[in-house]
Amino acid sequence: MKRNVMLIVASLLTLLLAITHLTQDVMSQADGTNKIPIPIVVFAVWLYGTLMLSDRIWGYIIMFFGGLIGAAMIIAHSKGVVISNSGGFWFVWTLFALSTTGWFTAILSARGIWTSLRSRSRRSEPSG
Repeated sequence: MKRNVMLIVASLLTLLLAITHLTQDVMSQADGTNKIPIPIVVFAVWLYGTLMLSDRIWGYIIMFFGGLIGAAMIIAHSKGVVISNSGGFWFVWTLFALSTTGWFTAILSARGIWTSLRSRSRRSEPSG
């Protein structure tokens, strides 16, 4: 089993909640005002980084930024107007869950980046 299974699960859960949240956002917008292809590309890169690059530095970086995206959703919607007109309990619950898993993903991936960089520097130091 991989050492970073918890990070992969947290990143996938954050991605799922981000897709759920964006779906709620799109459903509440007027027709023709959403930019569907942009989030799909971001989500595809995030999914690839999580599943295919999970033990590499680029995977950690992708998951870190994905976690920050998830964590920032509650900040982006912190204006009372957006939440009060949004559709209620499920929307707000998704925001809280997304922010929580987003921070968890960002912290775990930052730890992975730190560990990866430290192991690289140890390997490159001359032994003497």
